[in-house]
Amino acid sequence: MDAFLASTLAVAVAEIGDKTQLLSLFLVARYSSRLPIILGIFVATILNHALSALLGAWIAEWIPEAWLPWILAVSFIAIALWLLIPDRDDSEDSAFLGMGAFMATTVMFFLAEIGDKTQIATVVLAARYAETFWVIMGTTVGMLLANIPVIMAGRWLMERLPLATARIGASILFVMLAVITLWSAVMSV
Repeated sequence: MDAFLASTLAVAVAEIGDKTQLLSLFLVARYSSRLPIILGIFVATILNHALSALLGAWIAEWIPEAWLPWILAVSFIAIALWLLIPDRDDSEDSAFLGMGAFMATTVMFFLAEIGDKTQIATVVLAARYAETFWVIMGTTVGMLLANIPVIMAGRWLMERLPLATARIGASILFVMLAVITLWSAVMSV
C-alpha cells in the first residue's frame, strides 16, 4: 500500500501546473465532451506509466543493492528541482486534434508524458518500490486526481490555483521521498 499511496500523492502533486495539466485545459476548451478526454488520459497514462514502471523495476534489478537508495535519493532530488521550473503548453499546433476527443487525448497525453516529470517520477518510484503494479495504479490515479478537476472546472479552477505554491509543495514532497529512502537505507544497515 505504501507504493500506491506514495505514487498517487507524488504524481497528483507533481502534476499541478504540469504541461499535461495545461493540455487537459486546452482539450476541454477544444472538445465539448469531457468523458472521452478523461478516458483518453486514463488509457495514455496506463500505457505510458506501465512502460515507465517496468523500466524502473528492470533498472532496480541491475543496480547493486547498496547503490540503489543513493541513486534513488539523487533522482528524487533532481525531480524536486525540476518541479520548480514552470511548464508551458505547446499543444495548440498539434496534428492530432482532428482524431476526435478520445484519440486526440490518448495520443497527445502519451506523447506529452514522454520524458515528463511524472514519467521520470514513475521510473524512480518503480525502482524504489518492488510493487510495480501498485506504482502504476498510484501514478495513474494521481494523474487522474490532478487532471479531472481541470477538465470539470476548467478555467475557473486554473485562475484560482496558485501554481507556484503547488510546484514548491511537489518539490518538498520529492525531497521528503529522498530523505525517507536514505533513512530506510541507513536504518537497514
